[in-house]
Amino acid sequence: MKNKQAGITMIGFLVVLAVVAFFGYMAMKLVPAYTEYMGVVKAMTQVSSEGVEGKSLDEIRRNLLFKMDFQYVDDATIQPQDITIDRSNGNQLHVAYDKDIPFIYNIDFLVHFEKSVPLQGNVSLE
Repeated sequence: MKNKQAGITMIGFLVVLAVVAFFGYMAMKLVPAYTEYMGVVKAMTQVSSEGVEGKSLDEIRRNLLFKMDFQYVDDATIQPQDITIDRSNGNQLHVAYDKDIPFIYNIDFLVHFEKSVPLQGNVSLE
């Protein structure tokens, strides 16, 4: 009588476990950067909906950075020069930044985030 084997071997199980652990570690490193980006988007939406009538770019930057503090966005993530006003198709608040995430030894992830939201009101030219 022949015995029919079913299932996965120990070596096969270890290979599958190693692949799952690798992708789990990668997700563990990348997910905080994306949740931080969602906080940036939420702060931008709040600034946009409040209106910016007569405010200068510096005032808008300060207001946005203040709101990002409440969204747990790290102060080192976004610099004031990353926040601009795009006037090409209406006034739009534009934020673009890069996040360098260390992974393993000398391997890093460089993630680029960019978002624009329309502003309500006229921005001062100061």
